[in-house]
Amino acid sequence: MPHDHDHDHHHAHAALPSEPALRVKALETLLTEKGLIDPAALDAIIDTYQNKIGPKNGAEVVARAWTDPAFKAALLADGTAAVSALGFYGRQGEHVTVVENTPEVHNMVVCTLCSCYPWPLLGIPPAWYKSDAYRARAVREPREVLAEFGVALLPTQKVRVWDSTAEMRYLVLPMRPTGTEGMSGQDLAALVSRDAMVGTGIAKEPKA
Repeated sequence: MPHDHDHDHHHAHAALPSEPALRVKALETLLTEKGLIDPAALDAIIDTYQNKIGPKNGAEVVARAWTDPAFKAALLADGTAAVSALGFYGRQGEHVTVVENTPEVHNMVVCTLCSCYPWPLLGIPPAWYKSDAYRARAVREPREVLAEFGVALLPTQKVRVWDSTAEMRYLVLPMRPTGTEGMSGQDLAALVSRDAMVGTGIAKEPKA
């Protein structure tokens, strides 16, 4: 469900504490000792999402949408089907909705309950996305959070916050930077960061 905002607030930014990471490691150790998980298989999964996928798949989707109007229309109409047609599907990415940034509306994504995230498109969620501070403040004071990420919005731009769940994950389609006409899909994808597809960033400008 989206949340619209057009006001400002002021609160200090808080980082993710170390306790959750320690708890996860302790749980992993316990499950390994009981023979319930295979550490090698777990490491392989983490390596795939962290190093081989990362945000590369999502960037490819964005670049395709920027250059192919028919694909863009299909992506916005049914994100799950469109990204699946490119071969991007799997665990944590079964249901995807794509929301488009425009000069009038800036979208950002959060998971207020846990850390639901489109893994097949963006890889493993960063620590800040899972932090209590981001999960609470993204809904309550999105403009302040965006400013801390270096995103400066016009006063006339609305902010729409999308709350990811186990049933639906969101991907932001950032606006295409000016001066990118004629660039290849590969070069366009290089302008698209993970943060831009979460909404806590914008696409990079091409190098002069």
